[in-house]
Amino acid sequence: MDWRLEGSTQRVESPVLQGEEGVLEETGEDGLPEGFQLLQIDVEGECQEGETLATGSTAWCSKNVQRKQRHWEKIVAAKKSKRKQEKERRKANRAENPGICPQHSKRFLRALTKEKLLEAKHSGPRLCIDLSMTHHMSKKELSRLAGQIRRLYGSNKKADRPFWICLTGFTIDSPLYEECVRMNDGFSSYLLDIKEEDCFSLFPLETLVYLTPDSEHALEDVDVNKVYILGGLVDESIQKKVTFQKAWEYSVKTARLPIQEYMVRNQNGKNYHSEILAINQVFDILSTYLETRNWPEALKKGVTSGKGYVLQNSVE
Repeated sequence: MDWRLEGSTQRVESPVLQGEEGVLEETGEDGLPEGFQLLQIDVEGECQEGETLATGSTAWCSKNVQRKQRHWEKIVAAKKSKRKQEKERRKANRAENPGICPQHSKRFLRALTKEKLLEAKHSGPRLCIDLSMTHHMSKKELSRLAGQIRRLYGSNKKADRPFWICLTGFTIDSPLYEECVRMNDGFSSYLLDIKEEDCFSLFPLETLVYLTPDSEHALEDVDVNKVYILGGLVDESIQKKVTFQKAWEYSVKTARLPIQEYMVRNQNGKNYHSEILAINQVFDILSTYLETRNWPEALKKGVTSGKGYVLQNSVE
């Protein structure tokens, strides 16, 4: 009897004695010994990616989550390595070419483009796109015209000396406007003028020059004090002299690009030759000439080989 009581007393007192000697297991922040913490079951099944315990160790995750976590870590590491390599490459390029200006940020370039466009608004040159003839155009033709406006605006933003663009005879409730918004990202924030009035009522008639392939007069120069008009017309039925007739009604000066003066017809299988260009092609010619003052170089920029014309000096 005494022996059993004595043994039980030893079993009860032994943890206390061990705790006095410093052998008792360390407890966690929740007051439980670590041995008990290992027996806790995660009732959530899977931890969220990146979730950590309060002690800073990674929570238990399923194999699928762990695999995704490792995959994500590889992607992040690869991106960091690529950025580091690109940074070192730019640093090496600056060391090899100290005279070249450093690459500007996108924010700086956007601000510079905006400044140049606003300067063109006040000092010229100016370009009007006459969109008052679009009511007879089909949905397909409107889509093509919207694409030409997008390319024209993109080229103008890149130009060293851009034009200030004005879309005239253009209403925000028109099918063309809806097509422009649908096809052109950020169209509503384009830096240009949108006017319901036609170009003949917005500017003095003596400053206007309507560019049309039906004119008898070749364009000799680009004058920043003039307002050049392009007919926003995509007509698959090829109605002739539509823009020329409109300019004649308002007694406005007309001109054509000097294609006949600097280019010749090139033989092709279809025997096709045309001086009718898209508005973005005409703009590329005007913009290039404004910068270079060289008509052959400008015409080469906008007149594609499919039009059946080549420069005179390129013909053997």
